[in-house]
Amino acid sequence: MSFSNMLNRLGGQPESYEKKSKYRFGRTLGAGTYGVVREADGPTGKVAIKIILKKSVKGNERMVYDELDMLQRLKHPHIVQFVDWFESRDKFYIVTQLATGGELFDRICEQGRFTEKDASQTIKQVLSAVDFLHKNNVVHRDLKPENLLYVTQDASSDLVLADFGIAKTLGTQEETLQTMAGSFGYAAPEVMDRKGHGKPVDMWSMGVITYTLLCGYSPFRSENLHDLLEECTNNSVVFHERYWKDVSNDAKDFINRLIVPDPDKRWTSEQALNHTWLTGQTATDHDLLPELRRAQAARAKLKHVILAVSLQKKLARLKDAESDSENDMAEAAQAADVPLPPVSTESVASDKKPMTLKERLKDGAVFREVVLATVRDAKAKQEALQAEEELEKEAKRRSFQG
Repeated sequence: MSFSNMLNRLGGQPESYEKKSKYRFGRTLGAGTYGVVREADGPTGKVAIKIILKKSVKGNERMVYDELDMLQRLKHPHIVQFVDWFESRDKFYIVTQLATGGELFDRICEQGRFTEKDASQTIKQVLSAVDFLHKNNVVHRDLKPENLLYVTQDASSDLVLADFGIAKTLGTQEETLQTMAGSFGYAAPEVMDRKGHGKPVDMWSMGVITYTLLCGYSPFRSENLHDLLEECTNNSVVFHERYWKDVSNDAKDFINRLIVPDPDKRWTSEQALNHTWLTGQTATDHDLLPELRRAQAARAKLKHVILAVSLQKKLARLKDAESDSENDMAEAAQAADVPLPPVSTESVASDKKPMTLKERLKDGAVFREVVLATVRDAKAKQEALQAEEELEKEAKRRSFQG
């Protein structure tokens, strides 16, 4: 046992904590429900380290170990690579490949041209990863553009699927999952309706991602969970002539095979991979960028407003959070790109009573009404700036306190 390891053990740190000294932590890349992701320099170069507060998963530590197990088993060119893991008294650290090429939509909008044929090959990469997961009895459950990252800035960079925080390994082919999990607008109707779900939920999400990639907007317009469930269940997918007239019929057929309310009738990943559209031979050379850029600008405005709300919440959490000498959570609160909260995830407190469906519906509706109201409020930008200033002051105060 090394001297530093001995000191760590005397200080109550787990044995693996010694690995932390191998990494030099850098900027915060993002923040989520259970922790943050930070860039770091390590023995193999730059990596991403997901930091999870143990108190945020108290009673549900199994979900962290499940994620670790999955990442170590899932070796695929389009799935983020596992590097290492370690823990401290109060945190878990999961080290993975650092994808520096940007999120799917951000990267596309920086290009000079993006055609339907490009979109078909992009979806093919993601679908190959999903097919690999399903063949290993893993359901991702949170497929969305924000979890699709390019490995490098190179034009030929691979796209990788990330964030396995709520992914699940099925014990048998017939096993179903009961908890509500996923992101608003991408979750399948059986998830929202709590009817039990499995691999088909990922295929629904793939259909929504494909639709959005080809026109710049979502196939569903509802602003609360109740209306969204109704829309997903009872309405067929609409391809508006103005935006879809130059998109091939094969692309529309591909989407219609996936956005199917009945999970038993929804195409599997294997069936989808064999669809003609993914060969690129029938896809058009129609440039999708003009509409995608317009949609991206609208999303950027919404993100700024959501940031104003999120920063205030993070400031409150920061004052109460445990923190080590590196102020992990203080830096996390300064992250600029904060995603919409998921529709729901497993309860992380064993003594907390699960929300009823009625409560979830009310909660989702209230949140989105607040966001939409704030969008119309000209003060949103000023509020965000004030929140950022408060966070900086709070971070400095904590650093001075040691």
